[in-house]
Parts: sequence; C-alpha cells; structure tokens
Amino acid sequence: MIITVEEPKHAAAIEALLDASFGPDRFGKTAYRLRDGVDSIPALNLVAIEHDEHGHEVVVGTIRYWPILVGGTTPSILLGPIAVAAHLQGSGLGSKMIRMSLNKAVALGHKSVILVGDAPYYERFGFSRALTLGMEMPGPVDMNRLLGLELVEGSLAGAAGMIGKPEQADTRDVAIGATPVLTPVMTPVLAGDTPAPFSALFSRTAAERLWTDRVRRTDWFWRDGLQAGAA
Repeated sequence: MIITVEEPKHAAAIEALLDASFGPDRFGKTAYRLRDGVDSIPALNLVAIEHDEHGHEVVVGTIRYWPILVGGTTPSILLGPIAVAAHLQGSGLGSKMIRMSLNKAVALGHKSVILVGDAPYYERFGFSRALTLGMEMPGPVDMNRLLGLELVEGSLAGAAGMIGKPEQADTRDVAIGATPVLTPVMTPVLAGDTPAPFSALFSRTAAERLWTDRVRRTDWFWRDGLQAGAA
C-alpha cells in the first residue's frame, strides 16, 4: 500500500468510497455547503492505494482539505471528508493519513485546521473544542463536534463568527515567501513508514511540544470507525 497525492484519475473511486462510508445523503451535510463551488487544496488531498491481483490500483483511503474563512477575517482550512475502506477499519490508516496531511499543511504555511468530527478521536492529534467556541456553522451541526487545531500557536486566538467560504481560495502549494520544501507531486510513501515528527517542521513551542507528544503516544490500532470520520 502507498499513500500519495490525489490525482484526477482517482476521482470516481474516491466518490464511491465516500458513498460507501457516509451514504448518498452526505451532500446534505452542512460541511458540504463550505465546499460547494470551492476548489480543494491539491497538495493536501491524499489517497491510500492498494493493488489487486491484476495489478490495478484500488483507492482504499481518502482525505481532503478546503480553504475557509472564520468570521470573515481569519483564514483556515477545513479537514474532510476522510474515509477508509471497510476492510481496513482499525488498521491505523486513517490516523496515518491525518498525520501526513497535517505535516504537509505545516510545511506549506497553513496556520490552523477546522473539522466536524468526534472529539475523543481527534483530540489525539491536538484538535480541541475550546478553539472553536466562538465560531458558527452555516447550517445545523452538533457544535460539540466542531473542533480546531492551531498549526501556529495563537492562530485561532479570538477567531469567532460564521465559518464561510473564502473570497479568494488559499490553495497554496508552498508557503508564501518561503523556499519550497516539497515537490509539486509528493513522493508516494509506503503506508508502513512513520511520517516525520512535527517537530522537524517548525519551532518547538509549548503547543507544538504537546502536539508532538500526543502523536508519539498514539495507539496505532485505534478504531478508525466511520462514525469518527470528518464529514
């Protein structure tokens, strides 16, 4: 199995996997209102691929990110949907895709991440309800599932108001004013490899140390159930 950047050829298989994971009514969820008519962030969209007995690619995991704006002033990115094929539930694949994509988000200069998902699952990556208490969604959502993560300490301080689409999508492939640290197409990574620690990507602030420590304590066989997936 490999984890690599999503390509156009994967689109149909990704949609089929999302249908199987969330059902055809997934488009009615509030999170989809924030994605409608907005381009996702290509550099952060990952797929996990297996090969069948004939050598054909089979998409068994997907994760995507989208640019958003909090309160009309604070740029962030929205994680989701994320889905893993049924036969790989509990394998740790979902956790690995989250770690890899968050590593890339840091390297590309993104400052924070928002998602709608189960707190007991996402807290292990540093997501917290406390960071989104002043935020609103453009439709019905269990607000206990609205979680935030600061990739840069203080980036969500004071962020409040309606979460909406950005006027100008932030789909950066490299941090503004920085030397590119990743090639445009990520080299496929064997799913058994351990992603580089977050501490290798930015200075070890107090928040970063906590985040890294949480990752190191991770139980790799945490149940990556569909109910925990970001919608």
